[in-house]
Amino acid sequence: MDLSLAFALFQVVGTMNIDAESLMLTTLAKSLGGLGYEVEVLAFTDGKAHNIWKTICHVNVVSFEKLKYVDWSKYNAVLVSSLEGKRVVSMNGVVPSLSLEPFRLPPVVWLIHDDALGQHLRNYPEPHLSVPNHIEDWRAHFNACTDVVFPDSHLPLLYSPLDTGNFLVIPGSPVDIWAAKRYGLSHSQGTIRNQHGIKEEDIVVLVVGSYLFFDELPWDYVTVLRTSAPHVMDMARTKKLGVQFIFFCGNGSDTYNSAFQELASHMGFPDDSVKHFPMTHDIGNLLMFVDIVLYGSLRQEPGFPPLLLRSMSSEIPIIAPNLTVITKYVTDGIHAFLFNSGDPSTAASAFMRILGEKGLLDTAYSVALEGKLLSKNMLAYDCIVAHVKLLESVLHYPSDARLPLSFSQVKERTWLWDPFESKAALGNSSSEDERHIHTRIAGILLGESAQSNWTIDSDSNDTSSYDYPTQSDWDDLSEVEIFEDIEMREMEEIDERVEKPLLTWDEVYRNARKSERMKPEGNERDEGELERTGQPVCIYEIYRGEGAWPFLHHGSLYRGITLSKGARRPRSDDVDAVMRLSVLDDTYYRDLLCEFGAMFAIANRIDTVHKLPWIGFQSWRAAGRKVSLSESAEETLEKTMAGENHEDVIYYWVPMDTDQTSNFWSTCDCLNAGHCRTLFEDAFRNMYGLPEGVAALPPMPNDGDYWSTLHSWVMPTPSFLKFIMFTRMFVDSLHSLNGNNTEPASCLLGASQPEPSSLPQKRHCYCRILEILVNIWAYHSGRKMVYLNPVTGESKEQHLREERNEMWVKFFDFTLLKSMDEDLAEEADDGMHPGTDQWLWPLTGQVFWPGIADREREEKYIKKLDKKLKSKVKLLERQKSGYKQKPLGQ
Repeated sequence: MDLSLAFALFQVVGTMNIDAESLMLTTLAKSLGGLGYEVEVLAFTDGKAHNIWKTICHVNVVSFEKLKYVDWSKYNAVLVSSLEGKRVVSMNGVVPSLSLEPFRLPPVVWLIHDDALGQHLRNYPEPHLSVPNHIEDWRAHFNACTDVVFPDSHLPLLYSPLDTGNFLVIPGSPVDIWAAKRYGLSHSQGTIRNQHGIKEEDIVVLVVGSYLFFDELPWDYVTVLRTSAPHVMDMARTKKLGVQFIFFCGNGSDTYNSAFQELASHMGFPDDSVKHFPMTHDIGNLLMFVDIVLYGSLRQEPGFPPLLLRSMSSEIPIIAPNLTVITKYVTDGIHAFLFNSGDPSTAASAFMRILGEKGLLDTAYSVALEGKLLSKNMLAYDCIVAHVKLLESVLHYPSDARLPLSFSQVKERTWLWDPFESKAALGNSSSEDERHIHTRIAGILLGESAQSNWTIDSDSNDTSSYDYPTQSDWDDLSEVEIFEDIEMREMEEIDERVEKPLLTWDEVYRNARKSERMKPEGNERDEGELERTGQPVCIYEIYRGEGAWPFLHHGSLYRGITLSKGARRPRSDDVDAVMRLSVLDDTYYRDLLCEFGAMFAIANRIDTVHKLPWIGFQSWRAAGRKVSLSESAEETLEKTMAGENHEDVIYYWVPMDTDQTSNFWSTCDCLNAGHCRTLFEDAFRNMYGLPEGVAALPPMPNDGDYWSTLHSWVMPTPSFLKFIMFTRMFVDSLHSLNGNNTEPASCLLGASQPEPSSLPQKRHCYCRILEILVNIWAYHSGRKMVYLNPVTGESKEQHLREERNEMWVKFFDFTLLKSMDEDLAEEADDGMHPGTDQWLWPLTGQVFWPGIADREREEKYIKKLDKKLKSKVKLLERQKSGYKQKPLGQ
């Protein structure tokens, strides 16, 4: 059986509506699933596409408030595909998210499909009058992503104020094809032609170009039209056709219109044959009444021109230059009419192939139909492959991941039109969904604006009025702050000059005690200890960073322990592992030991933090993966602990392999890049000093029972200390092997987290093998092993002791381990260990051997003798001075 894990991806979508965005994302998700990725989807709003998504991957519909309960560590990458995703990439700490530990590792790719925010940025006033917080906030969120992906080259220009160098364009989105279908279902060609005053027999030519030159005059059209326009007009007069040219370019300002009219006159057009529409006009409206589309730009573009694709999908014959990006997809005379880009005069011959005596030739209609059929899926394959290649470039594979197939294995060459294409679905999703999208986007922008001190007039329909703070407002605010600061300083100086009565020592002591009681953390810590008084067990939940707080439990059974310095939960009695074990203050060792560092911290002088007969641990990830103890299981565990006769037993509730069919060491190899068996054997041999010919890999049975993982178990406190004694020596032996590696930046074991190439590869190196170490120790030391069902609370003994045929008890005997521990302590105390600078063992806990106690006893005795000697000397000095106290009463 293949034990490796699928490479997990998480897609965050705004809604599940029937729209072009859902069409593209579902197709991409299906392709990724076919390559071996495990895809999961999170949506903020349910919709009609829910059932389509369910056939492809697992779906979660959550509210924004529930985002903090998403365990992002399960996913190797996150794809955000809506502006609502800003709450996922939260930078303000309001919602635990990808910006907080422990969720900072997965790469985030943000797909931007709409221009709502970009248009909003264009409407900002002059930079010195705008509110910078709004732009800086969005820029910070974009900067937190690995890549921000746009479907065409126009959108990055709109979003340029937010560009931090990670913008990327992947063309080919089906949005243009979808828009053409939707617009055609809801509008009539005849009605729109009448609205624009177009006669039925007139031929209308729409001239379009590149989106890249949004506000510029179409100088690149001049070359094509100056050579072809006279021929087209002569042809129209000969055939008695009325021809009108409509230019879709630039903006709608008066300055631009006058400049355009002058340019049109130079191109040889009669005044009544040319109209201009700005690029802010609805292109769908224009395509409903034009007969021919001429692509007049001769400049190479990075992808197939979106306006040309939209025209083809509207079943309109197109005339275009034979640019490489165009000829890659379309064939002259079959899908379009192409002319030589090196000789623009050939555009006139393309018109001759279209225009007939009474209108368009039949050839034009057949070519338009073929172009429409081609455009439907023309860019699907390239779009999907480009997204997969992007993921491959940003992802970093952990050792336990089953590598997905390469992008070259993508099979999907069409969009998933079948479940989306019914006329009823398209019709219902037209105006209703569009209104919903605009309302939703407006809600996001309004919400952000409220935080940035600007407002939108709720009474306006299409235009927004902004209430920006003026310069005088900022000056007034600055004056108020300066005045408050001066007043505060004056009050402090006056307070210092006031003569205060001296307090008695009793009053000082009472005030100090009162101050201590008023400290929230001290008070809560006392309450926490009181709650656990009389409890048989305490489970320490290991976490790192604020992002894990929502997954932690409350109550007397649990107590948190944080691996991040100073990151304890407020109003809690959580333990700071870094304060208890100084080696964890070193990021290298903290990342190397992972959650096991918290266990070392608790075991270090355990009497100062834990005084109960039973002790347990649980990773915060257990709650994130829905395998933590239920209330009934907690009750069962507490009752068992209270009535237990302190038998050497370990209870665990997170199984390593749920199908119970896998070999222990095979599973360990899969989790550690195939090196678990070899490295464990080498470390075990090095730890005990075994010769090469002696077996050093403890046998583990394949009896169909469960093994423990995720550091989720409970055992007697004395057993825990014995386990830590063994683990400290094993980790030190393993670390010495890894330290002797010829490549110091490498990790001989598998990392539990995907690592960017810029980070040291030793990070998280020992995590996986340390998770399962408790199984080897418990099995071979003869401990009773009991699996506790985390849902029902039912318990069942695993790996029965009477059936353990191959136990290496001698290697796990406490007497042997204690003597080894004392030998290491003596070496550390004497400074005789080779390579002391890189020696890990003394850093992971107490260093003690009988010689230390003897030396301390001797030092104490010497100090006592010194004190007596000094007292005697002082007495003799006093006697020599000649002063003698007279007897009382004389």
